Amino acid sequence: MHPLERIGRYRLQRPLGTGAFAVVWLARDEVLDAPVAVKVLAENWAHRLDVRERFLTEARLLRKAASDRVVQVHDIGELPDGRPYFVMEYADGGTLADLAAAGPLPVPEALRLTAEAARGAAALHEAGIVHRDIKPSNVLLAAAPDGSRRVLLADLGLAKSLAQASGLTQAAGSAGYRPPEQAEPGTGIDARADVYGLGALGYRLVTGTTPAAPGRVVRPDRLRPGLHPGVRRALLRALAVDRRRRWPSAAAFAAELERLAPRAGAARPRGRHRLLAGAAAVLVAAGAAGTVVALAERPAGGGREVRVADTTGRVTATVPAGWGRGLRGGGWDPRVLGLPAGHEPGLVVADDPDRWTDLGAAVDGVFVGAFTDAGGHGDLAAAVAAVTHPGCRYTGSRAWSGGPWRGRVRTWRDCARPGDVVTEAALTPASGARRPQVYVQVRRHDGAPAADAVLRSVRIRR
Repeated sequence: MHPLERIGRYRLQRPLGTGAFAVVWLARDEVLDAPVAVKVLAENWAHRLDVRERFLTEARLLRKAASDRVVQVHDIGELPDGRPYFVMEYADGGTLADLAAAGPLPVPEALRLTAEAARGAAALHEAGIVHRDIKPSNVLLAAAPDGSRRVLLADLGLAKSLAQASGLTQAAGSAGYRPPEQAEPGTGIDARADVYGLGALGYRLVTGTTPAAPGRVVRPDRLRPGLHPGVRRALLRALAVDRRRRWPSAAAFAAELERLAPRAGAARPRGRHRLLAGAAAVLVAAGAAGTVVALAERPAGGGREVRVADTTGRVTATVPAGWGRGLRGGGWDPRVLGLPAGHEPGLVVADDPDRWTDLGAAVDGVFVGAFTDAGGHGDLAAAVAAVTHPGCRYTGSRAWSGGPWRGRVRTWRDCARPGDVVTEAALTPASGARRPQVYVQVRRHDGAPAADAVLRSVRIRR
């Protein structure tokens, strides 16, 4: 089949995103001369009547919401091959996932954005709809006529009417943002399921970290020291395992965040706090964010190590094979460490990359970020020396050399459980050259040695 170039009066320009069942395109409405987003059912699902109906249901629910806080549907139709599509307003400011890619936001801004998303959820609930998948990538930003940013809820692919939700039989939602009642089939849900997702959204924006599983969430003030106690209480109440203990509605949660926002910026953490910061900011490159890609190379014969590479092929390292279940290699932004901003090659490889930034999770893995510093104005060693990990026990630093590198290695232990080890290093070439610099973090939950071998294996191709 030939690639799509236009759908009716809509001229397709480029893909905005691809999900499990559909592709969203940026298009131009040639009649109104305006940008729009067109969502098209994927070809490989066209024969599934249940998926087709779910796709159409999303369009109907978005239309039913009829709120300026929810993405609006303007048109719906069918391609010549029978696949349905619907046309939505285009949000030109990206998503909250894009905004949060470089680390935690200023607390007042994080609270304001979360409150706006909660107001959108409240609009859905008033229309009798529960979203069931509130997360940063499903919250869009669009420019308003006055120059401010509008916050819009999108992607109602998992949404249900509240009347049906009490008898749901299928688990749904995204890890870290899914309430416990959605994780088990056969458990009915109500609007408080979205309150949990909103709490997880706010937690992500405030701490830079996706929450752990329900009941194991690390207090947000441990990840962001100096956080206003009211913010801590508001987020943890939204994330309560027992839904009866959560905020009774999305509107009530929004009202509390709006009350806290003006006073929440007063307390500031001492030093630079970045929870595994480089790893949290990895995959900021357009088109690569959130994608788990295949490992670059696997050893023959079931070997014990695997060689991995970022998407550019410039950054490589060798890690234990058991860590190689997922690799994210779209790069990182050094501004998370207070260095000059830019998109640099980098990767995270871990046995569970989605939980890499959660120090309460038993995760083994490695982050490697190159820092080419073309302007010569950044000191990676000083930036890494300023990083703190509240909740971990700092055990000191040491001079290190091995393979083509030299530098200082810092170690943190017992971050959330005995035996946890986080090793991080700022390296420069052993030859004495100033570039490239490399930021490496090695995480091991059982305390066994692995860091030195990983550090020796790192290579940066110019």
